[in-house]
Amino acid sequence: MEKMRKGKLSLATQIIIATIAGVLFGALAGPWSSNLKFIGSMFLRLIQMSVVLLIMSSMAAAVGGTEAKEVGKMSVHTFKWIIIFTVISAFLGVGLGLIIQPGAGITVVEASEISDTVQAASLQDTLVNLIPTNVITSMANGDMVPCMVFAILFGLGAGAYAKQSGNQVIVDVIKGINASIINIIAMVMKLAPIGIFCLLADVAGAIGFKILIPVIKFLGAMFIGDVIMFLLFAPFTAALCKVNVLKMPKKFYKLSMLALTTTSSAICLPVKIEDEVTKFGVSRRVADFTGPITMSMNACGAAMCYVLVILFLSQSTGVTLSAYQFFMAVFLSCLMATGNIGVPGGTVVTFTFLAASMGLPVGGIALLIGIDWFTGMFRTIMNNDIDVLVGMLVSDKLGEFDRDVYNDKKVVEYN
Repeated sequence: MEKMRKGKLSLATQIIIATIAGVLFGALAGPWSSNLKFIGSMFLRLIQMSVVLLIMSSMAAAVGGTEAKEVGKMSVHTFKWIIIFTVISAFLGVGLGLIIQPGAGITVVEASEISDTVQAASLQDTLVNLIPTNVITSMANGDMVPCMVFAILFGLGAGAYAKQSGNQVIVDVIKGINASIINIIAMVMKLAPIGIFCLLADVAGAIGFKILIPVIKFLGAMFIGDVIMFLLFAPFTAALCKVNVLKMPKKFYKLSMLALTTTSSAICLPVKIEDEVTKFGVSRRVADFTGPITMSMNACGAAMCYVLVILFLSQSTGVTLSAYQFFMAVFLSCLMATGNIGVPGGTVVTFTFLAASMGLPVGGIALLIGIDWFTGMFRTIMNNDIDVLVGMLVSDKLGEFDRDVYNDKKVVEYN
């Protein structure tokens, strides 16, 4: 039995196989593949039915529980650089998405079918609509941002009640609901390979092997974005810390290879903190403080990826976004990147959330889910490398940056 468990394919591997098989089957079977679409649609609906409650319960629990107290202790300098780097990365995603056009060449849904879905709104109307008049109606309509506003306020109210009365029951109920929804999504994600196979077979059956073009362009945009981010942020950090930027690639090699192969910031965390201290000259105190925070909240690679997802969906459906909607794409991408949900299939939830929030159809996310392991490599590398840069900047600001360690004139150990 133990050998069978060890030999079992991971969900990521199953999804990659389903992606390749779905494209091949659809391209070879042709229009008949459309008969499988309903199975994929059922999978997407199983995800969609949980998204609103998951987002709301996650945010309410974070604000009303102990997580909110931890957030209050974070360094202002850490937050400053997290926000600056994340916003720049998101706008970089906009530029790359407009230049490379990853969604061009594939039609997921005809624009005529969703002509009333995405509408431009004035700034005043948008700000007013952030506040729901009836949160139940907002939940039913899938209006995600008003739901999030209510969740934050509800979390604050629940936290205040718990503090005043000493009764944690409401906060515990919220956390219980959140855990239950996570379990639902974990169960649904077991069906992901089947759902993705059927969805991609349908798309590939309609357009053939041309479906590979958007995949290549999307991954190319991610790679180019990573290179640009490193060329921007590394020299900037080196200049402020007064060190030689040319020493960075060698110092980053071990961490970057670990990020590339595991696609997990959590797995990279111990190595990242140790390298910050022993290779980059960050003080132990700062590394221990910023390491976990940046792992949870600094996700520049993810912010760029999420903007590209939105542009992919708009381009593949023929929907033209207004300038204000581009701003909302950046805002929502940064929001999701800094507060990503740690659940099985988290990117499915995030992509569905982004599509629903922007009024775009979710059908196009199947192809992106299929290549998520590859995009995850690019996201994780930048997330972790920039985490180190944040640690350097904070350490330097606090006068705890050791240039002798960075310049290899001094050897220290992390113990």
